Amino acid sequence: MNTTVSAIVITGALLLMLASLVNAFRDRPMGMVLLIGFAALEVAILVQVGFVIAALSGGAGPQEKATLWGYLAGEVVIPPAGVFLALAERSRWGSAILVLAGFAIAVMNARLLQIWQGGA
Repeated sequence: MNTTVSAIVITGALLLMLASLVNAFRDRPMGMVLLIGFAALEVAILVQVGFVIAALSGGAGPQEKATLWGYLAGEVVIPPAGVFLALAERSRWGSAILVLAGFAIAVMNARLLQIWQGGA
């Protein structure tokens, strides 16, 4: 697993979480900046999934692959689901949904690193 891509995903998710939190406190719905940011985050996550698939096909990776795949699948689904719900809820709560999505992505990615490095 590429730790540079993981660092980019975690940093991007935390920055988007912070921007969404500011939007929620200002009582504003999700704007175009957050939409583009979460789209870029999704691309970074898909790049990370590509690196993981390449590493696993080369024989690297943890023994427990089911947990790894579960976290990867969840990580791929969260940004589009969060954006969809934020577009459906055009109030401050749409931005609050994105706060949770950004936090979840950062935590899941940190956990993926632990799993990859052999931590329980």
